Amino acid sequence: MSASARICLGHVSGPKGLKGEVRIHAYTGRPRDIAAYGPVADESGNRSFAVTVVAETDGGVIARLSGIADRTAAEKLRGVKLYVPRDVLPKLPAGEYYQSDLVGLAAQTADGAALGRVLAIDDYGAGAIFEVGENRPTAALWPARAVGTVDLGRGIVVFHRQDEIVADEKADRDAKPPPDENGGKT
Repeated sequence: MSASARICLGHVSGPKGLKGEVRIHAYTGRPRDIAAYGPVADESGNRSFAVTVVAETDGGVIARLSGIADRTAAEKLRGVKLYVPRDVLPKLPAGEYYQSDLVGLAAQTADGAALGRVLAIDDYGAGAIFEVGENRPTAALWPARAVGTVDLGRGIVVFHRQDEIVADEKADRDAKPPPDENGGKT
């Protein structure tokens, strides 16, 4: 199965306990949904696992994977990405995209200046960040709020210029907060 026919739902971040349970960092909207689409496979597609969620954690789950019975086997899965066939996932509403739809697209500014390609999309907790450029060591980082339009047909993502984002943020900081219910008096 080609990489574009699969979607990564998460990765094994490490073992949990002695009986083969693993911690999974889930990329799904609800962490426990990592088990909702049937068996998951590793990146090669050679190994697949039925997922049974034991507990939810911040950003992930504790789960049992079929065929993994002890901590040693669970430890060997650290860092393994977990994929499902794209066709088992729900169709998204207009204007929403799976990250895999965007990685690899040409990136440009609204005035047509080429920025390179979308190399990766990461989220470390404060919102998605697009890595854009020709290669990862020299990629520029763009916040998701900088995305203006996505045209999958043409294969491009249009970004607002960085100075426009900074100006918007400054305007937000300079805006007066509404008065509280006591008319500003405490």
